[in-house]
Amino acid sequence: MRVVSAPVGPRLAAAILLLVGIQLGAGSARAAESGQLDPDRVVRSVVGISAVVPPDSQSARTLGTDRAGSGVVIDGSGLILTIGYTVMEASQIEVTAADGRSYPASMIAYDPVSGFGLLRAELGFTAPWLRLANADAVKEGDTLLALSGGENRSATAVKLVSKREFAGYWEYLLDEALFTFPPIRSFNGAALIDREGRLVGIGSLLVMEAVEGRGLPGNMFVPVSALEPILADLLAYGRRQEPARPWLGVTLREELGRLMVERVSPRSPAESAGLRPGDWIVGVGGQRFSGLADFYRKLWGLGPAGVVVPLEVIRGATLTPVPVTSADRVRFLRLNPTL
Repeated sequence: MRVVSAPVGPRLAAAILLLVGIQLGAGSARAAESGQLDPDRVVRSVVGISAVVPPDSQSARTLGTDRAGSGVVIDGSGLILTIGYTVMEASQIEVTAADGRSYPASMIAYDPVSGFGLLRAELGFTAPWLRLANADAVKEGDTLLALSGGENRSATAVKLVSKREFAGYWEYLLDEALFTFPPIRSFNGAALIDREGRLVGIGSLLVMEAVEGRGLPGNMFVPVSALEPILADLLAYGRRQEPARPWLGVTLREELGRLMVERVSPRSPAESAGLRPGDWIVGVGGQRFSGLADFYRKLWGLGPAGVVVPLEVIRGATLTPVPVTSADRVRFLRLNPTL
């Protein structure tokens, strides 16, 4: 595929998006010409986000205290969808519109299951909003548009190369994620747009295997279809209204079906139980597991947050039982007091 990637300034934004829209297919070109697809509207819905996080916050050690990314306006009241780690535990958040003007924003919700964060921009912020598309509407091989906001505002034509399960080392699992090529640099919170100008996914990661088993770098996007079932809860309560999953507080690395503990979060259930970096987890709840995703499903299947998780751990040459009293992950984060 031919790649179109360029900085997007206020005057050039619509022209660049229209050029990419033509690459997305004749249907989107006709839609743009007829006014059904408004390139300027799509570009102006994507904003830049900057966040300042207190240094004593739990996430500061791994994610830093000064964070930047993108977000997408999804309603007429200034509600912005982004990837949650960009703004998690932030004491100050600022949103930069396509015209370069900046506005303060407040955190509305954070969902550790999907990874989404919701913000609301303040003090007169206005911007067009995008409709949400179901991930079923896009297929592997489709050409889509990745849009980033802020100082690194850009538009890139990307190909959807894989739709598959994703398991993250930080106790995170998506039944289906969207993987694109070529990789974009400003990925966190970036908008993945379909040929109708709808939002399909939110950028989360740079990955080394966009196609499983091949060394093809790309990006992972979280499908926005994961937002719709929980949006009402997030707006009303700041979190989904269902029992929280049990959280241990470990960073894991998978090797040959076993999981090595690479890091233990300070003050976490895992630290309290005595888990250490270098431990190998080989069983949970009396069961063996086939990999990271299977481990998470067996862990979460034991019950809600607070359940005691019986781990089997190899430490040195010894198989040791380590019971961990799990917790609700969100309670260990210093989130916005309104949550």
